[in-house]
This record gives sequence, C-alpha cells and structure tokens, in this order.
Amino acid sequence: MQPLVDILKWFGVKASGWSVSVCLFLLFFSLLYWYSISPYSVLERCGIKHPKPSPFFGNLMMFRDGFFKAQSDLIKKYGRICGYYIGRRPIVIIADPDMLRQVMVKEFNKFPNRMTVRGMTKPMSDSLIMLKGEQWKRVRSILTPTFSAAKMKEMVLLINMATETLVRNLKSHAESGNSFNIHKCFGCFTMDVIASVAFGTQVDSQNNPDDPFVNHASKFFAFTFFKPIMIFFMAFPFLLKPLAGLLPNKSRDEMNSFFIKCIQKMIKQRDDLPPEQRRRDFLQLMLDVRASNKYLSLEHFDVVNDADEQACTEQGMDNGQENGPGNESTKRSQQKRMMTEDEIVGQSFIFLLAGYETSSNTLAFTCYLLALHPECQKKLQEEVDEFFSRHETADYTNVQELKYLDMVICESLRLYPPAFRFARDVDQDTVVNGQLLPKGSSLEIAAGFLHYDPEHWTEPEKFIPERFTPEAKASRHPFVYLPFGAGPRSCVGMRLAQLEIKMALLHIFRRFNMMACEDTEVPLELKSHTTLGPKNGILVNITKRENFEDES
Repeated sequence: MQPLVDILKWFGVKASGWSVSVCLFLLFFSLLYWYSISPYSVLERCGIKHPKPSPFFGNLMMFRDGFFKAQSDLIKKYGRICGYYIGRRPIVIIADPDMLRQVMVKEFNKFPNRMTVRGMTKPMSDSLIMLKGEQWKRVRSILTPTFSAAKMKEMVLLINMATETLVRNLKSHAESGNSFNIHKCFGCFTMDVIASVAFGTQVDSQNNPDDPFVNHASKFFAFTFFKPIMIFFMAFPFLLKPLAGLLPNKSRDEMNSFFIKCIQKMIKQRDDLPPEQRRRDFLQLMLDVRASNKYLSLEHFDVVNDADEQACTEQGMDNGQENGPGNESTKRSQQKRMMTEDEIVGQSFIFLLAGYETSSNTLAFTCYLLALHPECQKKLQEEVDEFFSRHETADYTNVQELKYLDMVICESLRLYPPAFRFARDVDQDTVVNGQLLPKGSSLEIAAGFLHYDPEHWTEPEKFIPERFTPEAKASRHPFVYLPFGAGPRSCVGMRLAQLEIKMALLHIFRRFNMMACEDTEVPLELKSHTTLGPKNGILVNITKRENFEDES
C-alpha cells in the first residue's frame, strides 16, 4: 500500500482513504481492460486477416446463429486462410486444399491433436476424440482393427434388428397418409443401433422414447456455448479448473454416472460369460483386444483411404513379429498396448456422441433430397430392385455393389456434411506453405465451405449424385471433400456409419416412396452450433410402393 501512497504524493495528490480507493479502482479496471484485449494481436502478427474482436469474448457473438454460414462468410471476406477469436483463443480457418493436405497428412506429426477442450470430465475425457499424444496413439492402434471390414460383417445382424423396427414405424406413417418428421424417426433408429453395437444394450427408443438411455443421451445434445456460465469461462478460462469442482452440474453428473455404470455392469457380465455366449458387438470387440499384442502403426490409421485394411495383410500384425530382432523392446511395447476400463467406457461414450446425430442427420438429409428429386429416387429404386433380384438379403459385402446409392449418400454428405468443421491444436510456432501458424492457436478445417467451393464443384448448390462417379472423383482434388476427415485422425467409425446408412436406405426405398409435401421446408433452416442438422426437423410424406409385397 505504501508504494501507492508514494505515487499519489509524487503526482501531488494527498493520500486518503478515498483517493487510494479510486486509484485501486482505476488500476483494477486498467488491468482488466489490458486482460480483455491482450490476446487479440496474435493473428495480426502472423498476417492472418480476421474481423475485429470484442474485449473478453473475441468474435464469439458472430456464431450465435451457428457456424456453418458464418464460417463461409468469413472465408469469402478475408480469404482461404483467415481467422477469428473464440473467447481468448485464436482460431485459424484453413480452406486451402493443398495446405490441408500438409496439415492432415504430410505434416501430421506437427498437428496430431484435436482442439483442447478445458473442463472435460469422464467418460468424455477418456474418449478417442479427446486423447492426445502417446495415449491417443495407443488407443487408436488398438481400436482401428475393430472397425475393419471383416468386423463390420458381424454388425449386420444388430443393425438389421433396428432397421426392422424402423421399417414397421415408417409403414404406420405410410398408412396414416399424414406428413411426419422423418428426422425424429432416424434419431431413434441410430440411437438403437449405437446402444446395441457400442453399449451391448437393447434399447427400443423408436417405440419407447422415455427409455432412461435415451433421456440421458439427450442431455448431452442439449449443450450450447451460449450459456452465461460458458461465456464467462471463455472470457476467464483460468477460472474453469478451480471453479469446476465447486459449481454443481447435476445434469452432467447424472448423465456421466449413468453411462459409466451401464458399461461397467455390461463389462462385468461379459467377463463372467464363457466366450461362446458373449454377444458380438463393438463393446465385446474392445474387450477382446484390451490386452492384445496386435496393433497398427500411425501410417495405418487413415480409415478413409483404407490404410488400415492394407495393414491387415502385413507381417507386422502377426504375433510372430516377436521373434524378429529387438524382440525384447517389441514385447515391452506390446505389453503396454492395452485399454483400461476407463478408456473402454470412454470409447463407448464417444461412439454414442459421434455416431448419433451425424448418422441420423445424414439419413434425414438424404431422404429430404430424394423427396425433392423424384427422378433420382426412381433411379435409386431401380438399382435397389435389381439388387434384390440377385440377392435374398443384404450384407456388408453385397451392399458395396450399390454404386448409385453410394453416390447419393456422398452427394448428400457434400451438401449437408454433419461434421462441417473440425480442428487441430498448434503446439509450436509452425510454418506451412509459407504461412506462420502461431503456438496456442487452433486450426479449423473448413470442410463445409470446401464442399460448396465453385472452384471445384460446378453448380455447387444443386443435388447431382453423378459428381461421385469413379472418373469424377479421380479428377478432383481429394481434400475438397472431407465428410469423414482425412489422415490418421480420420473418423474411425466411418465404415459403421456407412453401413448403417446404406442398410437403412436400402430397406426404406425397397418398400416406400418419399415425397415432399406442403409441410416440407424448402430451403431447410439449419442448426450448426455443433453438428449440421435441420433446425425444425424434416417433414415429408411416405407411401408404400405398389410393386412391393410386404411379407410382414
């Protein structure tokens, strides 16, 4: 206090309780103002154009209506490499496909981690999407083989059970003749699939929406950044850790506790059963490999380009590798390659979060687009009819024959990519393609913008499945279409999502016609605070196909 009194005297101000209080007040607000603007020179120093940030909150309020359109507007105004601030964190948007190739594949070792999210609790903190460094490599190396094409074949029966319920529900809507929200139907369907394959739990959310599993899952998807407490922690992130334990969050704690107990109970039940009686689902596949000495190296993590499938034929996946040179160090590394129970719980949880909205949104968007384009729907139905003239049932192998269905899904994912933005942390100052990327920032990969980029897509607003013929794909830059990411951090569950979507659409368009009606919203109003989805659902009409005889 004495130094402050001396300073007041030096300015000729008589020291008193009032003057000291005013001085402290001014000092506090000066420091607070400095704190509020201090991080906002980072992007400018790197030559990255960006909108002017507001003190404390940066450019957060630009995104109060969602990120999808706002991201595109930023790129159009400031260029393919631009930025913004979320709270105090600088974000660098990259919409240059050549630079993305460097970041996501060629120089992956410099950007291996997804964006850090402070205050994350179990089981989310143990999930693949949140893990970093060597822990992420270990879990991903064990997990990737469980999503191989061979393992997908074991999932078909589980997916078919949920598909049968979906078809029965759609049949009742067809008989009623009324419009209905097909997005809601698909949400229940994908919930049933994920509960079955990832949690080993039979959930009939399509007929019982009040199921505890459904209620607790819905709590997570109600999350938004635009709550006062979240905005406060974005402005003062250093307070999150000390205050997180003091602030009650009953909804989050109940949700976490429910899913942790659910999976722990299932793990104990599986361990008590003889191997031949254990249900073949992803939970069991993780339990089977939790102490396996089989693993994949980093270069085989790229599921999008089938690098993991190539690895399965290599000698490195054989146990006999232990007999080679340096077998002691190999044994030690293999013994460490196991998953803890917490990590298994975390992966089951992320399957729910990553697979629920993304798959249901894609199914709903695809049906919406086909309802608006009956000529494409007719072409798809002809392919489906021809398929069933050759096959009695659909499985993982023969659905790959449905080339037009694949093109329809790809074009739907281009127009409405659920994961339209994803991020990487910058841990050190790094130069990529001549651009300095500052330490402490996050890179935002602008997949949504690239999917509409007129430099790479003619008439990008139109639904044209033929964009995805083999010839068209080969002629296009591979990093302008990123529905499942790319490189070692690509979506590990891609094959499951594709299988689930194909099986559902195959059975739907074998039996039904999808039609737009007066209740169908054109164009769709979208929500995009997390994934990209329809804001008000998707209302359509559905009718039974005349030439299909329902055996049920």
